Amino acid sequence: MTVHPAAPATGTLPGAPGRVLDAQELRAYVRDLAARPELWRHHVAHGSRGAGERHYVSLHRDEHVDVWLLCWNTADDTGWHDHDTSSGAVAVVDGVVLESWPRLGGEAAGRELGSGQEICFGPEYIHRMTGGVDGSVSIHAYSPPLWRMGQYSISEDGVMRRWSVSYADELRPLEDPTP
Repeated sequence: MTVHPAAPATGTLPGAPGRVLDAQELRAYVRDLAARPELWRHHVAHGSRGAGERHYVSLHRDEHVDVWLLCWNTADDTGWHDHDTSSGAVAVVDGVVLESWPRLGGEAAGRELGSGQEICFGPEYIHRMTGGVDGSVSIHAYSPPLWRMGQYSISEDGVMRRWSVSYADELRPLEDPTP
């Protein structure tokens, strides 16, 4: 699998908060960024990737906030994950992204997020995101910045396991490696 991340950004994004933000503040932040495509539109890329590749770019990273642009096709799937100690927010700027949550004793629940919609969540939140239509784009912000994330597998008999992964690792569905 080949991915195309930019080097983590260290410059200041206009409107960067200069402090740690809570989930609702992050939601307002990604909404504001989504409304300013001149800050991110030039990073959008879909056509040059092959199967199993996803394009994502670090737009900004400082000691308070971490901001990413993700480009989605229907084959793209983060797998189940959390954001360790960071709250987060997502704004869909083009297309559709699907979000699901694991449910004990039942099928996963979920929703469709279309262009112009945003969500926010705390560090305890476990979810999975997939591309709803080819050519979708979303902006993600985390505060404090991501360092570690939890990635989960759920076995056929319902056992959930968590692995700690670096924020720099691309999230993909995990197969449960235990017998």
